[in-house]
Amino acid sequence: MIEGILLAIFAGLMLGLYALPEKFTKDFKYENTWSLFFLLTMFVVPIIASVTLIDGFSTIFSEMPTDILIKMGLASFLWGIGVMMWSKAINYIGLSLGFSLFIGTVILVGSLLPFIVEDLPPANKLTLILIGLFIVLIGIFANGKAGYARESAEKKEESTDSKSMTTGILIAVIGGLLATGFSYANAVGRPYLHDACQAQGNADWITAVAVMFPIFISGGLVMTAYFVWQLSAKKAWNDFKTPSFGKNFFLILVMAVFHYAASALFAFAAFKLGNSGNTVGYAIFNTSCVVTAIMSGIVTKEWINASGKARNFLYFGLACMVVGILFVAFGNGTS
Repeated sequence: MIEGILLAIFAGLMLGLYALPEKFTKDFKYENTWSLFFLLTMFVVPIIASVTLIDGFSTIFSEMPTDILIKMGLASFLWGIGVMMWSKAINYIGLSLGFSLFIGTVILVGSLLPFIVEDLPPANKLTLILIGLFIVLIGIFANGKAGYARESAEKKEESTDSKSMTTGILIAVIGGLLATGFSYANAVGRPYLHDACQAQGNADWITAVAVMFPIFISGGLVMTAYFVWQLSAKKAWNDFKTPSFGKNFFLILVMAVFHYAASALFAFAAFKLGNSGNTVGYAIFNTSCVVTAIMSGIVTKEWINASGKARNFLYFGLACMVVGILFVAFGNGTS
């Protein structure tokens, strides 16, 4: 169990830091950076990794039951829509509040979805896991409050009308609900893919690579369509023609590899965590990601000018998330 917890934490750490190289790209618009990123992380990296690492790749997926493939494909497609909605929510309500609402919904619903696919754990274990998730959610929303207080202080001269705020909150919550398709796809597809990979003589960890293949390909279809539209609408295609393209490509490739590896590592962590692995692993994975993102913001002095009230909410939120995850981990280890 300890190995699974550590793997989930490390996966969240990778996901929390994967976007860091984006700060060093040059001459790219937002649309250029992220369209190239999604092309690499959703198609190029998963295809190369799957074909290269999975023995019997064609056999495993050609013999995959149609109902499982459809369920994984539809859930992953919804995940892609959810991620796109998150980016839209940020435009309405800002990064901090949008991030907290989105991830809070993802953790709550995404952690509980596997129980629909799998059997419920014993009552004592389930109670501790649910208490832990509740404490994590308190932390998530405390961080949202901290971010909202900071952004309000920084933008006193700007006002966000209630209609835009309501719209942004709805988009963030609905996007979070759809993004939990990732958790469902992993839960419904892993049993078959694990057995099929084992039958072909693959190591246990290869199952995580196999699970990511249909999830990323299906989710990538949404993101590709969205960014093709955005590149055209923002007239950003010509911005790819820059002397910095080679350097930008390398930095974005690093982002893509980290993003893909973090997701695959989560899938392996869920396997290592046992019967409640999808629930526990998903909660630890996303919470670790949020904590990493917040800590990096503190280190880079994003909060240096924040009010004492905002920082108190932030520290309280971090403490809640750590305590909540300890409850979840302890609950998973309860027999």
